[in-house]
Amino acid sequence: MSDDSEDIIRPVPSGPYRRVLLKISGEALMGSQNYGIDMETAERIAGEVGQAVNAGYELCLVIGGGNIFRGLSAAAKGMDRAAADYMGMLATIMNALAMQTALERSGVPTRVQSAIPMMTICEPYIRRRAIRHMEKGRVVIFAAGTGNPFFTTDTAAALRAAEMGCEALFKGTQVDGVYDDDPRKNPNAKRFESLDYIDVLAKDLKVMDASAVTLMRDNQIPIVVFNILETGGLANVLDGKGVSTVVGKPA
Repeated sequence: MSDDSEDIIRPVPSGPYRRVLLKISGEALMGSQNYGIDMETAERIAGEVGQAVNAGYELCLVIGGGNIFRGLSAAAKGMDRAAADYMGMLATIMNALAMQTALERSGVPTRVQSAIPMMTICEPYIRRRAIRHMEKGRVVIFAAGTGNPFFTTDTAAALRAAEMGCEALFKGTQVDGVYDDDPRKNPNAKRFESLDYIDVLAKDLKVMDASAVTLMRDNQIPIVVFNILETGGLANVLDGKGVSTVVGKPA
């Protein structure tokens, strides 16, 4: 379908947000593996995204690259930080293409846009084109971070959420919200129902990096942290029914 084709009539979402950026860690794509991409896991996440799109939500995605390469870790071992970060950006492109494949197998039209131009495999990042894709029911996956070293995919997600006019940034993790400690290691960890941006920064809670949280605070975009691995989790949280932690003012 070309960009100048007729708009399709889409259902009205029942939840408080209509346009959402979903941030997924690269590690979420590993499944039970120690590294790499588990396509069964990618396809299950794609099914969750497809369910949300069919309900009328406009979605864009940012996927990390930690399942393939983590720039900061490589830099700590002696590699030049800028070079390591560029390698990490290439890893996010691999993940984006894998997720595009999974989404399109589920019948969800998808576009990958890269901050580093790679015309033979995906579109370059163009803000107005990305918005138009979402208006037409396509999922846009933003790859290669911001296109610059020294910035994380958390910051890229916050930047794209602001640029796209998203009403919320959904952070899909392996736990059902923000805790004061890792609940997978500490059964007594306390889960927060809601937090202010300044609480996250002051308590150094591992929601997103400080630059991303600050950008969301400055643009008054809430961060919703939930379990992306729970079946139906994304749809439930979008509808305002699931378990999550909301950072900032909810809609």
